[in-house]
Amino acid sequence: MLDFLSSIYPATKSLHVISIISWMAGLLYLPRLFVHHVERAPVGSETSETFKMMERKLFNIIMRPAMISSWFFGLLLLATPGIVSWSQDLWIYAKLALVLAMTGVHEWLGARVREFAEDRNSRSGRHYRIMNEVPTVFMILIVVLVIARPF
Repeated sequence: MLDFLSSIYPATKSLHVISIISWMAGLLYLPRLFVHHVERAPVGSETSETFKMMERKLFNIIMRPAMISSWFFGLLLLATPGIVSWSQDLWIYAKLALVLAMTGVHEWLGARVREFAEDRNSRSGRHYRIMNEVPTVFMILIVVLVIARPF
């Protein structure tokens, strides 16, 4: 099995990066949709219903599969021999903590999709603008950890 994982390493890494790009696109775009939904679409309007459909499709058709595939290919990479030394590569623990936090943001956004779908949003556009920055900060930290491996 370990020889197999080593032989498919380039494909696994490529699919992991593709998955992450797709996931990040959704994590960055969905809060912006929420901003416009709050500020430009009164409850019950046709525009509000359009935003609900866009939010639901983005979350369920793009973001959730991208998150699952990011995790799947990331775990395959972790199982590939020679990629991580669990006793020496301490950066991986920080990366995993940030990925868990990013998954938490993902699920928080999913809860907001459900609130909007039920016309129960109570947050402002400013709140969603701030939340839009959280995945960006996590992404920057994760990329620095993976590329620089500072500890």
